[in-house]
Amino acid sequence: MNSQISYSPNQTQKIGKSFALDIKRKKSGALVIVLDGDLGAGKTTFTQGFAKALGIKKRVVSPTFVLMKQFKINQKGFEMFYHLDCYRIAKPKEILALGFKEIISDSKNIVLIEWAQNIKRYLPKDKVVIKLDFVDEKTRIISIP
Repeated sequence: MNSQISYSPNQTQKIGKSFALDIKRKKSGALVIVLDGDLGAGKTTFTQGFAKALGIKKRVVSPTFVLMKQFKINQKGFEMFYHLDCYRIAKPKEILALGFKEIISDSKNIVLIEWAQNIKRYLPKDKVVIKLDFVDEKTRIISIP
């Protein structure tokens, strides 16, 4: 596990961007990335840097109320980037109405999920879990496998 310390939102975005530059497409199934951390830990900030590295020009914000946003990309053999925020999901089965099983079965997709613990029974075993720990107002420890 590689742990990095971020002292600002800008550094958190740079760590997200650096991680995105190193990703590789899987032979089967989507690349599923889980961001694990408390409220305010920097999950969306990390995602903004990650998305920027994928060439996404639109402003990336957490899809808390819409649950999922998708973006067309053309990076390293990937075609779609899905950003999910499962904070408001009360019953894990709700995620299936969004076509979640189909999304995570396509190797051309990258799926980044905030608050994934709310749908853990539907997550693939080979997901990548990135832990963001809140240290103080500006400092975060970001652990990447």
